[in-house]
Amino acid sequence: MKTFFDINYKSINKFSEELCGDKVEYIYDDNGVIIVLSDGLGSGVKANILATMTTKIAVTMLKEGASIDDTIETIINTLPECKVRKLAYSTFTIIKIDNNNNAYIAEYDNPPYFYYSNNRSIPIERQERIINDKKIYESNIKLSLEDALCVVSDGAIHAGIGQMLNLGWSWGEINEYLKELNSVNRSSQLVNGNFIGVCNNLYNNKPGDDTTILTVKVRKPEVIDIFIGPPAEKDKDVYLAEIMKSSNNRKIICGGTTALIAERELNLHLEVDMDSMKEDLPPIAYMEGFDLITEGVLTLGKTLENIKKLNDSNFESIITNEYDGCSLLTKILTDIGTHLNFYLGRAVNPAHQNPNFPADFNIKKNIINNLIAELRKAGKRINVIYI
Repeated sequence: MKTFFDINYKSINKFSEELCGDKVEYIYDDNGVIIVLSDGLGSGVKANILATMTTKIAVTMLKEGASIDDTIETIINTLPECKVRKLAYSTFTIIKIDNNNNAYIAEYDNPPYFYYSNNRSIPIERQERIINDKKIYESNIKLSLEDALCVVSDGAIHAGIGQMLNLGWSWGEINEYLKELNSVNRSSQLVNGNFIGVCNNLYNNKPGDDTTILTVKVRKPEVIDIFIGPPAEKDKDVYLAEIMKSSNNRKIICGGTTALIAERELNLHLEVDMDSMKEDLPPIAYMEGFDLITEGVLTLGKTLENIKKLNDSNFESIITNEYDGCSLLTKILTDIGTHLNFYLGRAVNPAHQNPNFPADFNIKKNIINNLIAELRKAGKRINVIYI
């Protein structure tokens, strides 16, 4: 596990449309990852279907070993150009990255992609090729750790036309802004959240076109172990403590009982930081060898709300420098971690049980399950271990 491809995309729909005319699809295989962004002609249902067909054809054919020529020819033949406007029914950008970080990019009528390395925007050498009478631009890049690729649909270029900007947001201006975003944000999710929020603002919250950003960051895997809840049987407290002690990853404890088990079994000192207490959040604590220790249900519930907002395309980044358990936990799980190991204790706390619901309806359990689902949606690799 030398590198991790942090892949994320966000879209906003054209104002009053329920479906987005842009589509992103990606899939991992034995050779690496295949990513496709397509922009369907127009907007709404028709554009969504066209873009979906394009991404599905490309991903499926390339995964099955088809050549890029055959794949592009199939897409072009399946979706012919509009006879009235003489435009392609869908445009696309295809990215293939192998396990040695060699990236191949094919572009058809989408805005040129952006490439960042060492906090610099790197010019791309593209080769023009004709496939089935269509101009395809191809390029090859050897990606390094911390490099980033960003692809936007033309809705981003058009953002602000006739509203906040006379001529829209130029490719060069977008390039400079994305360069800055990639230099200050580790995760692609936060880059995209900031960017799509600005596009929405430029459209005055009424987008004139479907707008999408796709970001791929080459990152060093950062593994975080999250310990939530005590084991079902007390004699497993020692086993839990051994896992904590032997881990070389970042370590987080969520829950007072779990923290007390660690303090007792590892013979450490737990110190509560009252300065981190908020009106609606208990304080965090410190203990040697652990990166963060928070309260359980309340902090996890607030963190779930934050991550749901981050996954919502219409929200800009909500990561702050606030000093409380929820803000710190949100930042670690979203901006820092790439691989998350959840160690979940099976013990049931009566305080987390609503008396009006069946015995198996556990409030804490549902918060954790939803939190894991949202983190998976954000592209995190999740491993769940029950104790």
